[in-house]
Amino acid sequence: MERELLERLLVGNDEASLAALAALRCGGFHVVWDGTTPAEPLALVHGRRLRHTRLRGIETTNLAHAVELLGQHQQPVRLGQIRAADGSWTFMLFFTEDGSRLIVCTGVRRARA
Repeated sequence: MERELLERLLVGNDEASLAALAALRCGGFHVVWDGTTPAEPLALVHGRRLRHTRLRGIETTNLAHAVELLGQHQQPVRLGQIRAADGSWTFMLFFTEDGSRLIVCTGVRRARA
């Protein structure tokens, strides 16, 4: 997916999308993978991630909402990722099957080495 299209899809009003857009515009690495995956297993995986981050005190943004939306989404989703240039955050992007709309974005602060 071209950077310009990704920027347009990230224009939202939630904290995670705005932070992901800022990371992208500041030179962050991005990828949107080919193919799709069912939303339900992703909701389960990210539900485990939510519990793990809460137990460890790892900062996240929009993760609980992402788990909720993925659990309700009945169609396959396309996945993407943005990593901040400084490595401080990783954002997961969940798009509609055709990649034309962002369903939800979530971010996890990366541990400092």
